[in-house]
Amino acid sequence: MNEEGLSTKRLVGRLLLLVVGMFGFGFLLVPIYDVMCEAFGINGKTSSSAFQGSVQGVDEERNVRVQFISSNAEGMIWSFGPEAAEIVLHPGEAHTMNFIAHNPTDRPMVAQAIPSVSPSKAAAYFHKTECFCFTQQVLQPGERVEMPVRFIVDPGLPGDVRRLTLAYTLFDVTERMAASLDLAGLH
Repeated sequence: MNEEGLSTKRLVGRLLLLVVGMFGFGFLLVPIYDVMCEAFGINGKTSSSAFQGSVQGVDEERNVRVQFISSNAEGMIWSFGPEAAEIVLHPGEAHTMNFIAHNPTDRPMVAQAIPSVSPSKAAAYFHKTECFCFTQQVLQPGERVEMPVRFIVDPGLPGDVRRLTLAYTLFDVTERMAASLDLAGLH
């Protein structure tokens, strides 16, 4: 084999190695992001599963305002939002806020809500006991549903935090979930 052929083989080998490395790095981004958020306490990420612990007592001496915000990711056309913009509560009390979603299309769709709590230092004190964000939501054409989030603000919330914001971004995951859910009309 001549020198030019060897050089081409090495180049192709290096490029293939680069592609495999980039593919692997793409898979590692989400776990790396999660570890960094947890380590540095940034982004106000909330737990991705229901709260299993217990909160001791209600702090009736203190009021905390919880604001609810919703937005749709690019391409998501559902109407989506909370029943109320905010509530005032005592830390330690269990509360429920319903979010209303409506699929205005003529086809079934699947959505996933991603939560965030701010300020970020308060995320560890916001415990969801039930949330529509734990699973994908399937809505049929024209369907409207109430999706509850049940939560407790821990009495251990730092005293300087008087306002929390729970924000959800709703993503259209219809194409990604169509095959695994085997729903007619989603393809």
